[in-house]
Amino acid sequence: MELIFIGADHEVTGSCHYLQVGSKKILVDYGMEQGRDLYENEDLPVKPSEIDYVFLTHAHIDHSGMLPALYHNGFRGEVICTPATEGLCSIMLRDAAHIQTMEAEWREKKADRRGEKSSFQLLYTMEDAIGVMKLFKSYPYDKKFTLCDGIQFRFTDIGHLLGSSSIELWLSEGGNEKKIVFSGDIGNKNQPLLRDPAYTEAADYVVVESTYGDRSHELTDADNIEELAAIISATLRRGGNVVIPSFAVGRTQVILYYIRQIKADEMIPDMPDFPVYVDSPLAVEATEIFYERGRECYDEEALALVNKGINPISFQGLHLTISTDESKAINLDDEPKVIISASGMCDAGRVKHHLKHNLWREECTVLFVGYQAEGSPGRKIVDGADSIKLFGEDVAVRAQIHQMTGLSGHADREGLLQWIGSFTEKPKQVFVVHGEDKVTDIFAEQVHEKFGLNAMAPYSGTRYDLASGKFIEMTKGIPIARAEGERRVSESYGKLKDVSSRLEDMIKAAKGFPNRDLERFARDLERIMEKYRR
Repeated sequence: MELIFIGADHEVTGSCHYLQVGSKKILVDYGMEQGRDLYENEDLPVKPSEIDYVFLTHAHIDHSGMLPALYHNGFRGEVICTPATEGLCSIMLRDAAHIQTMEAEWREKKADRRGEKSSFQLLYTMEDAIGVMKLFKSYPYDKKFTLCDGIQFRFTDIGHLLGSSSIELWLSEGGNEKKIVFSGDIGNKNQPLLRDPAYTEAADYVVVESTYGDRSHELTDADNIEELAAIISATLRRGGNVVIPSFAVGRTQVILYYIRQIKADEMIPDMPDFPVYVDSPLAVEATEIFYERGRECYDEEALALVNKGINPISFQGLHLTISTDESKAINLDDEPKVIISASGMCDAGRVKHHLKHNLWREECTVLFVGYQAEGSPGRKIVDGADSIKLFGEDVAVRAQIHQMTGLSGHADREGLLQWIGSFTEKPKQVFVVHGEDKVTDIFAEQVHEKFGLNAMAPYSGTRYDLASGKFIEMTKGIPIARAEGERRVSESYGKLKDVSSRLEDMIKAAKGFPNRDLERFARDLERIMEKYRR
């Protein structure tokens, strides 16, 4: 009866945990890493074809995004989740495959122009995404099911996303019986649309996320609506567009809920009919699923609207764009507008095109409404970059940059501690995962100090014997850029490498310049190189 930590350990994305109970081999989540990774992840201890079950806490790509790759490499077991999670994954995994295919085609064309071969490797294809969906099997909340001999489970609504859940697992092996709970991503209390997270009373072991384990969400729902209305109003008055990079599933629907309220309460009276575009086929499909399956997860306020025949995430002036031509037409129209587009971290999807058209315009606003992973384009903009590279070009950052820090689908420190404190029977061990490097250790210490529990933040590769309650192996974490005898490559060095690539392109383009200019260019470069040789 063994637990091995694979992904999102001292990191926020790429969640994955491995369980072995008797002969059964189980994964809890198999997510994609997003942004810059700090540490090497341990490989799965068995072949994908040997995995019997995958329990899925929710549909976000950092928890589900590698399932098609698992299928591609031979997995043919069952994916166990809630019905809403299955519905959202059916569109999200196909979308992830489509984005990869488009990225591969773009990189191949770029490499061809340079006379090179693209090194980009597809993780999986559309066929893999469709194939793994055939292995999904969904179960409702709050009922205990027997999966097989020695394994029972129950899903509990954790309030993070439509269909999101914590997972209780009752395990039996060789006369030993243990219970382990995986929190998944714990939802923020009093957020729109979704119910507050439900609590669990007992467990021997707990694996808990810590995304915001070092901070508090100070703003209320009303504060968020007022802030959003003020930003939209000021931008539209300047004649600019509000570009909102937003996660297509979850965050986009919350923003729509807020804007419906802004319009219903006439909070922007001089421009009550301002247009709003949701420019993401994935977000459009997800919005439909939210409405169709909302009764499973909606809170009382949202359900009250539904019962009155009101769609809580729709309103006059909302435009849902699907085709590429519709997307391009948005920026050809001079009317000030709100553009909600994926991806939320600006690392893929149509939002990159909207940034290219609006980021350099002083009258526009780019509003971030979600977590920005270290190394992502969104994080660079939030951290004050003067420019970012989009489609091979440097685009200046002149637009107003705002971040709604109080808008989060994740519980803050107090919410996380309240969830841990709800266990009436103290767990023997708490494992803290899914947080930035230092945050995981900080939160583990807080759990120990507040509740007197054994709490620690494992690195990838750490192994724990659930039967005996002892560590088999405790790893220290291997920085991802560090190889034998090498120092870790810094972000600054990465920037230098990027500049060297652009310099090479510039030298090639200068072939027809006058000799006098070429000689001056060469002297300047020699001077710079001589300075740093010293």
